[in-house]
Amino acid sequence: MQSVLDQITKGLIVSCQALEGEPLHSSHIMGRMAVAAKEGGAKGIRANSVSDILEIKKQVDLPVIGIIKQVYGENPVFITPTMKEIDALMATGAEIIATDATARIRPDGSTLDQFYHEVRSKYPQAILMADVSTVEEAIHADQLGFDIVAPTLYGYTAETQGLTIDFNHYAVIKQIVGVVKHAKVLAEGNVSTPEIARSVLDINVHAVVVGGAITRPQQITKRFVDALL
Repeated sequence: MQSVLDQITKGLIVSCQALEGEPLHSSHIMGRMAVAAKEGGAKGIRANSVSDILEIKKQVDLPVIGIIKQVYGENPVFITPTMKEIDALMATGAEIIATDATARIRPDGSTLDQFYHEVRSKYPQAILMADVSTVEEAIHADQLGFDIVAPTLYGYTAETQGLTIDFNHYAVIKQIVGVVKHAKVLAEGNVSTPEIARSVLDINVHAVVVGGAITRPQQITKRFVDALL
């Protein structure tokens, strides 16, 4: 039987997410979106919230990267920030659990190192994905023992605010691929066209994650509208 990581090798992972207040916010809709992604050839799904993940797993048999976006006060860490979210995700059967793996202190006051070791102690077999914002954070996540790293948070931390991955040069992805020794590297963030997705595979990432360019019709529509101006 193929391992989960083998199943997604060189494939497309579609992020099926719609936050509260967005037009498609609905577990039923995200489940159907996952079906459409599978029919299109996706090898995996990234999903947010217990309800969405459970519905998606009813609809498709693809590996799911599960997250829970939960804000605690003013703390900036909101992607699977505490053990409460880890426990909830593990109960869904999501094959991969992704978490903020930046250097920032978490809502409960713990460091990434403390959090990682707590998770590994309780769930030693879990496949853990590190959402990072810098090359240094990718190196550290790899050294800790994360199974997957991705620059998901590049441009979303104080250190990288206002930046986006330039897929004309792939600098950040190339650097991460070059320095990470054990974890699989996923390309995630600003993969806006099929051509970019194809090109990024050529720099030896394990798989490519695409979200808004496929599953957020309001963003897709705006791109067309802007082009007509």
